[in-house]
Amino acid sequence: MSSISAADFLSAQQQQTLTVIDLRTPAEVESEALGGCIALPVQKLNKQSFDKALEQAGHKQGPVYLLCQSGRRAQMAIDKLGGSADNCELVIIDGGLAACKSAGATLQSSGRKSISLERQVRIAAGFLVVLGVVLGATLSPAFFALSAFVGAGLMFAGITDTCGMAMLLAAMPWNRSQNPASKGAKNCSV
Repeated sequence: MSSISAADFLSAQQQQTLTVIDLRTPAEVESEALGGCIALPVQKLNKQSFDKALEQAGHKQGPVYLLCQSGRRAQMAIDKLGGSADNCELVIIDGGLAACKSAGATLQSSGRKSISLERQVRIAAGFLVVLGVVLGATLSPAFFALSAFVGAGLMFAGITDTCGMAMLLAAMPWNRSQNPASKGAKNCSV
């Protein structure tokens, strides 16, 4: 496993066709994507889905670049794949799509906006903490446990780099593609 800066990745992409797996949710990919990627959400990633996506894309050999919004899901993908994949080197694009945009990448957009999974987690966690405090102060002190539970979950996510709330939110209907033809792995070309 290695990594590449967004600028170096974009430079390499201009010189040759690269195999890139976009690990974001279908809704994020539909909203904004780097052309020519294979969409495979990290939540559905395993060795079989990875191999199938590469086979469908016609990938024979060479590095496979992992792209997400900021780089965190790419690291999760490396962990899920056990640090390596058959017949290819896994390369994380440092800073993800956000860094590619900053480096001048041309993105395809459907015009539909979506909130990144990371922001959704922050919004949901903040809402639940405030809700627990308000209900604890007005109805029953037992509701303070909700805030404590969310805080413990955030600590667990920070320590293990595994976020149950993100997995739950990724499965929500608004994080699924609105395009019925986009089930499973597909080309990022929107």
